[in-house]
Amino acid sequence: MNRKNKMYHFLNTKKNVLYNLSMTLLMLLVVSGIGSLFYRMGLDDATIILLYLLGVMILAILTSHRLYCVIFSIVSVLSFNYLFTYPQFTFQAYNKNHIATFLIFFAASFLAGALAIQLKNHARMYSQDAYSAQVLFNTSQQLSKAKDASQVFSCTAVQLHKLMNTGIIIYPIQDGNLQPSITYGTISQDMLYKNEKNVVDKVLKKGAYAGLIASEHGVYAPIHMDDSYFGIAGIETLKEQIDSFEENILLSILGESAMALKNLKILKEKEEAAILAENERLRSNLLRMISHDLRTPLTSIYGNASNLLNHEVLLDDSVRHNIYTDIYDDSKWLIDLVENLLAITRLEEGGLDLHISDDVIEDVIDEALNRIDRHEKEHSIEFLTKDAITVAKMDSRLIVQVLVNLINNAIKYTPPGSCIQIETCTNDKQVEVRIKDDGPGIPDEKKEKIFEMFYTGADKIADSRRSLGLGLALCQNVIQAHHGTIKVEDNVPHGAIFTFTLPAGGIQ
Repeated sequence: MNRKNKMYHFLNTKKNVLYNLSMTLLMLLVVSGIGSLFYRMGLDDATIILLYLLGVMILAILTSHRLYCVIFSIVSVLSFNYLFTYPQFTFQAYNKNHIATFLIFFAASFLAGALAIQLKNHARMYSQDAYSAQVLFNTSQQLSKAKDASQVFSCTAVQLHKLMNTGIIIYPIQDGNLQPSITYGTISQDMLYKNEKNVVDKVLKKGAYAGLIASEHGVYAPIHMDDSYFGIAGIETLKEQIDSFEENILLSILGESAMALKNLKILKEKEEAAILAENERLRSNLLRMISHDLRTPLTSIYGNASNLLNHEVLLDDSVRHNIYTDIYDDSKWLIDLVENLLAITRLEEGGLDLHISDDVIEDVIDEALNRIDRHEKEHSIEFLTKDAITVAKMDSRLIVQVLVNLINNAIKYTPPGSCIQIETCTNDKQVEVRIKDDGPGIPDEKKEKIFEMFYTGADKIADSRRSLGLGLALCQNVIQAHHGTIKVEDNVPHGAIFTFTLPAGGIQ
């Protein structure tokens, strides 16, 4: 124990002793004074003895040790003999019966004090248990709301500050190394001295066996659970100022904090594992796309181009036209694929800047219709316009891409001759766009997955074109970036309806 701690211990002990002795003396004076009044009133000795018994019970509640009750009991017997037995104002007792009375009086006084102390200790213990449970419950409630380690450390510091009413400093541990400290309340410069850092390093080395380690200006304890160490908490107070009850609560709060940090660590590991699994799934799909889906159109383009280079003069006009058409279709498919991939990548990485403005939705739909698949000639496409102009807040370039994907999707998955309708409606807050077809529709079990990347579904119509399942995933990402919604539902009696919403513009 250093000199400062010794001095505090001495002064604190001296203060407690003086307080307890003062209360003992005061209680003796009060009880003796009231006893003298009762004596003059002619009350018998039994009443005065009961008064002293009451005094020792009250003293047991007011003082911190049973020694003062023993002192009070001894002095009470002497005071009773001196003040209330014949001859008065002497310590002599002529009546031999008084000796037995004094012994019984002392025993009764001592037992009454002991019982009062025991009751006080039980009451204090129950009160401390209730307080401890409340503090830990509040700590657990606050920690459950923490989203990351910094919030856990901040909550821990707040709870420790409430408990100890002094400055708190926490050193987070990451990869076995101490990180910059977090403070709460008023921390003196003494807690930041090099000597204090040496104590922190000592706690770090001792780990779980550290417990509370005292320094010249505070105490330190590890925040740990099992073999995981998350930080070291410092309390700016002398160890002698922390009683066993406060120490137990303090360590329990640190235990709750460690449990919360452990749970966050486990949750983070699960999320990272899920991300790795998703990345692996995407990597497999990309490998499949590169090895098969991309190679197929490239091989087709290469073969058709080779035929034109080597045998063009031998081919009639209709055959050459079909070859040109196939090359165009495959090239257009590859261009759309690359555009969708780039758009999805930028959206998911947060690198796609939206240029939001008020645009007329009818003009955007007209632009999309000019860019759709050439196979649209095999379908009936109707744009059900209204006389009123519909304005929405959007990045028109991206919404055109959404519309192209949705219309091309309807063309690919419906047989030739199908009818595709585009219509809009609006209210004060949003604009709604619907793309409806009368094709075979989409089974309910596939609707939940239809907006997932690379999902194409198992069933396609016989003459449908290939699809990598990127278009609808892009549509969902773009619409969500516009703070809108997109969904698919059945078209009665058959077919599908894709509906997306956009924030309404300023002019309707």
